[in-house]
Amino acid sequence: MTDTRRRWRSVWSVTAWWVLLALALWLLGKTLVQPPSLAACAASAALLVTVGEVGEGLRRRLRARRRRP
Repeated sequence: MTDTRRRWRSVWSVTAWWVLLALALWLLGKTLVQPPSLAACAASAALLVTVGEVGEGLRRRLRARRRRP
């Protein structure tokens, strides 16, 4: 897989997670009878996805560093 293709696949993956998480937060708020705005849910989802991706990057970097001889 080329770098460009890998990059686009990563972008689509993160975007899909963001959309799904935003909708899940919005529907959860609707279910709990709290007035959620879709924009607030999208912002919260963006924060959660960002923290998750940074954590995953750190985990990979630390794992690669431990496996070096």
